[in-house]
Amino acid sequence: MPDDAPYLSIVIPAYNEERRLPETLARIDAYLARQPFRSEVIVVDDGSSDGTATVAAGQPGVQLLRRDHRGKGFAVRAGALAATGELVLLCDADLAVPIEEWPKLEARLRAGYELAIGSREGAGATREGEPWYRHVMGRVFNAIIHLVALRGIEDTQCGFKAMPRAVAHDLFQRVRIYGDDAPIVRGAAVTAYDVELLFLARKLGYRIAEVPVRWQYGTETKVSPVRDSLRNLRDVLTVRLNDLRGRYPRGARLPAPHDPAPR
Repeated sequence: MPDDAPYLSIVIPAYNEERRLPETLARIDAYLARQPFRSEVIVVDDGSSDGTATVAAGQPGVQLLRRDHRGKGFAVRAGALAATGELVLLCDADLAVPIEEWPKLEARLRAGYELAIGSREGAGATREGEPWYRHVMGRVFNAIIHLVALRGIEDTQCGFKAMPRAVAHDLFQRVRIYGDDAPIVRGAAVTAYDVELLFLARKLGYRIAEVPVRWQYGTETKVSPVRDSLRNLRDVLTVRLNDLRGRYPRGARLPAPHDPAPR
């Protein structure tokens, strides 16, 4: 890796986020300005129909990727594969998990885990402002995930995840549901790409640390209880079906990455 490569890449998928994105980017910029390491911020515009791309392009130091509207999973993949930092952090455009929670994930990566995923469950996690019915929906969906595809992880869907760049590139090059041939979609498309990502990570033997974080429910959430629940269920079933059909290669995982170098 070049000596001037960033230590941290932050990837933000964004669909019609011209209202929330300016504050999110300002908060991230203020946080990074206090850090001793080099960083990059990548905003992936998921085919927005508003001024999202203009907002991102107008922010100093922000790299904008423009993609067709194929859903969050496709946008996250594009950003992760473009990242050049030693570590890659995936976060949502509303910054529901504050950027200040990053050191919790970083500590797990430096301890040897290949993936550190934010969790809204377990001791130490907090959920602020979430309607009770949304929490119930999340727990039901998680129970389905445990039954069909992925046991032992209490929160697969939190949008705050980190991994070394080599691991990110390895996993996102293997995903099938939201890969290069993902179809064009209509409207906001929250997906269960996380389930496929973590399923592949588990299959390849990558070590996953679930890290309790502080999470704030967004009143402008784009999640549709019916539409997105059905799409997410379809994604989970597709992961299991893909595995049964042998569509996930059993090739060896990458060698375990070295601990990140001291900053």
